[in-house]
Amino acid sequence: MALDVNAIVDQLKESSILELNDLVKAIEEEFGVSAAAPVAVAGAAGADAAAEKDSFTVELSEIGQEKVKVIKAVREITGLGLKDAKGLVDNAPSALKEDVAKDEAEEMKAKLEEVGAVVNLK
Repeated sequence: MALDVNAIVDQLKESSILELNDLVKAIEEEFGVSAAAPVAVAGAAGADAAAEKDSFTVELSEIGQEKVKVIKAVREITGLGLKDAKGLVDNAPSALKEDVAKDEAEEMKAKLEEVGAVVNLK
């Protein structure tokens, strides 16, 4: 038995929305599938991914007026020595830490902004 796809498409074109809705329900019941689930899951996952990012890169964009205080804050945050911390500050914009949890990233940003630096979370 061959399936006449063109005839089915023509019938669908002539059907009302209510008839198409009944058809979808009948197919879902007969075959144990759900037409809405993949779309809803994909839409929800996309929205959650955009809304909640789980890891961030803390980037020092500008050092501001208090370079020494920024260097001290960078040392505290990163655990680097004076020379390495100064190198990061001198080469701003630079990434201080990558793949950091949201809470930790926000804490780092707050510490750096306290001393006048401009920080971006990416």
